[in-house]
Amino acid sequence: MPAPLASALLDWYDAHARTLPWRAAPGTSAPDPYRVWLSEVMLQQTTVAAVKSYFAEFTRRWPTVTALAEAPEGEVMAAWAGLGYYARARNLLACARVVAARGGVFPDTEDGLRALPGLGAYTAAAVAAIAFGRRAVVVDANVERVVSRLFAVAEPLPGSRPAIRRHADAITPELRAGDFAQAMMDLGATICTPRSPRCLLCPLSASCAARKTGEPERFPVKAAKKPKPQRNGRAFWIARNGAVWLVRRPDKGMLGGMRALPDDGWSAKGDGSGEAPVSGSWEPGGTVAHGFTHFGLDLDLLIYRGNDWAGLGAEQGEWWPVERIDEAGLPTLFAKAARLALVSTGVEA
Repeated sequence: MPAPLASALLDWYDAHARTLPWRAAPGTSAPDPYRVWLSEVMLQQTTVAAVKSYFAEFTRRWPTVTALAEAPEGEVMAAWAGLGYYARARNLLACARVVAARGGVFPDTEDGLRALPGLGAYTAAAVAAIAFGRRAVVVDANVERVVSRLFAVAEPLPGSRPAIRRHADAITPELRAGDFAQAMMDLGATICTPRSPRCLLCPLSASCAARKTGEPERFPVKAAKKPKPQRNGRAFWIARNGAVWLVRRPDKGMLGGMRALPDDGWSAKGDGSGEAPVSGSWEPGGTVAHGFTHFGLDLDLLIYRGNDWAGLGAEQGEWWPVERIDEAGLPTLFAKAARLALVSTGVEA
């Protein structure tokens, strides 16, 4: 089955490949490794639709890996705001600086790519296959679903992942490995979708074991979800003379390195202390509900009505113009809180 399956899929891909800004057309010369790597990092845990505008802005501002390597960390983090999983942005910059030190040339093997900061097994395989034409086994969520259905893998995720990888390895061709990987991604994104797969349009339907069961949607089998813990915290809106007090979060930890409103130290492991950064009069400004991967957060917003600024030193944060709050690069959670504060205070940014 592997050779005919790969051939059928590549024929389909040649006719139906999605047009994406980081992708070379099927059968053409290999794309720029920088663009492939950048897109793959951005696409982790993020949709294609959400990534397109960020990719366009990053490549406009930093058209090469060397240009990105020279960018100030604060600018890169601000440009990343809204994409989530902010450790990716820190690793992105660290990786760019390592590659720039190599003369701006990416390693062209999986092992070489794995040695770069932030590149795990999936990203290294994807860049090796797509950018350099190396035979590599590329398994993202779409590929995982396609392979699970092709072979009707009955074991629930995540325990089934080794078996899924073995099956993916068995069907990956020696030639056009990059096109094959992207074809599998496209098939999962457009045909073999989580709900209501379009089996009649699938080039692999004749070989699909899940289709033969009559219940392709049942695959991949997923273990029952554990309830997420719920955390509580506070964020503080401190404004004066048309500016709001923002802090830079520690490099390590949740939303590391990002500009944000001060908060009370909430984390994935527990609630915040509730302590405010300055003393004086506070009033409630509402609550922001936000979901992280492993927990939910209810963030109460408090608005400062006092005038004691003594505890706010330049080494701790900065006064940011309220009218330019959208340019601060706040992560989504704190952008929500800022919008709530503007509504509560009757101020227009």
